[in-house]
Formats: sequence, structure tokens, C-alpha cells
Amino acid sequence: MKASEAQPRFGPGDTALSQLPTVYRDDLYAGKVVLVSGAGSGIGKAIAFLMARLGATLVVCGRKAEALEDCADKLRALSGREVMTHAMTIRDPAQVEGLFDAAWERFGTIDVLVNNAGGQFAAHAMDFTDKGWNAVIDTNLNGTWYMMQNAARRWVQQGKRDGSIVTIAAAVDRGLTGMAHTAASRAGVIALSKTLAVEWAEHGIRVNCIGAGAIESNGFNNYKEENIGGLFRTNPMKRAGDVQDVAEAVVYLTSPSSKYITGETINIDGGMVLWGDFWPAGMPDHFKPPATET
Repeated sequence: MKASEAQPRFGPGDTALSQLPTVYRDDLYAGKVVLVSGAGSGIGKAIAFLMARLGATLVVCGRKAEALEDCADKLRALSGREVMTHAMTIRDPAQVEGLFDAAWERFGTIDVLVNNAGGQFAAHAMDFTDKGWNAVIDTNLNGTWYMMQNAARRWVQQGKRDGSIVTIAAAVDRGLTGMAHTAASRAGVIALSKTLAVEWAEHGIRVNCIGAGAIESNGFNNYKEENIGGLFRTNPMKRAGDVQDVAEAVVYLTSPSSKYITGETINIDGGMVLWGDFWPAGMPDHFKPPATET
């Protein structure tokens, strides 16, 4: 059995992804071209799978060519439609430019940009290295900006009036303890998106975000074993969300159902920002209840 076919430790396998229930009709994205970054695994793959099921022609990008090709093969089998892959990093503006050049050359446009690519790791703020901090900021904030600006410039140039951008950010309303770099970069993306929603409204471009909470996917493998259990107790529902929760929200924000929504962030977090404690790097002793005396 190939590694890509094995049941993952966290999140659904590819077979399950192709069968997850959805509230949307099969042809919702027929005739539309959707670009999904970071589509080789996790949430990005789930978004690509759902878009394919709903009739989209897909452009999928990410850093790992093999993972992208494996994903594309399954998307073609699932939908029978064209899928373009492009291995690159969003941290390099020249590579982002090359991605959009290739997509425009092949399809003439894209209709939807889903900024899913990003990265972070759990650590206490005093333990960050300069390299680790800059890598997260450069990917999550700068890389997302390069993608957004490239799409918008091309839409304006060709006179397109219905471009839609959605970025998978994080539920950062109360900050994210143990992930200060993520809180900073994702909050920056959310504020940027609100700004662009106003600036680009005259061009018919809508810009929205999703504030993801604890979503069970392969990303859970980035956390220490002893901290995994806490990810399922970060919210009043006392469970993690699943990748389809995010994928369906992306469809909502990029389809006609949200034609009057821009500059918004929908938190998919089970109410985490209202209630829960999120300690992906482990709870500091300062916050732990005192040991019970015997």
C-alpha cells in the first residue's frame, strides 16, 4: 500500500474525502477555475476534493511535487475534469508570478483563489529563533499577500468583475498562546483582507477569511503527543472540527451564496474564541491547578 493510500493518523483518507457529505449541488462550480494553494495535504486537499466534486477545474500548488501529482490523479479520477499542478513556494514572489503566468496561459483566468498554504509550529514565544519567526511570518503573511496581489492585478487587467479570494487564517480573536508567530501573521492577513475588501470593491473583487480553530488533519502531527488531547478540548463543543467544515465554508464564501459578503472572517472553531484554552505548546506550570494535597 502506498503511503498516500494509508489511513492517516489524523483526518480522513483520500477515499473518505471523496465521499464526505456536502450540502452543495454537484454542478455549483461548473465552468469555474479554482486555485487552491497548499493542496497536497490536509485542509487544502479537502478543499480541492470538494471543489472537484462540485464541478470546478482546478489549479493546485504546493511545495511537494509528488504530493500534488498524487492529489491531482485522484481529483481527475473523482471529477473527470482537468487539474493543473504547479510545485512552488508562496514565499518567493517570482515563483508566485510564475504560478499565475502558468494558470493564465492554460486557462485564461481563474475565478476563485483559495489561500490555504501556510505553516507554523507550537512553541513558547521566548523559545522562538529569528529563523523560525521569520519563516512563519514570511509564509503566512507575505506569501498570502503575493498571491492576493497577483490575482487582483490580473483580474483588473482583464476586466473581470467577480473575482473571489478566501484565505484560511486562524481564530485569533483572543490571540494564540504557544503560537505567537501564527497569531501575528494570521491577524495581519485578516486586517489586510479587510483593507483589500474596501480597496478592491470597485473591481468587483470580494476578499474574505476563515478563522480556523482546532481542525483535525495531518497538521495535528506537528504537535507533541502529550499536547494532542488538549486540541480536542479547546471549545464548548469539546471536540475538534474536521476538514470538511472548512471546505464547505470556503464554498459558501466563494459561491453566489455570499455575493453580498466581503471583508469578513468566519470562525470555524466550535466557539473556541468564546470559551476555550488553546495550549498547543503545552500549558505552562503557572496556569496549572495546584496539586491536591493528600
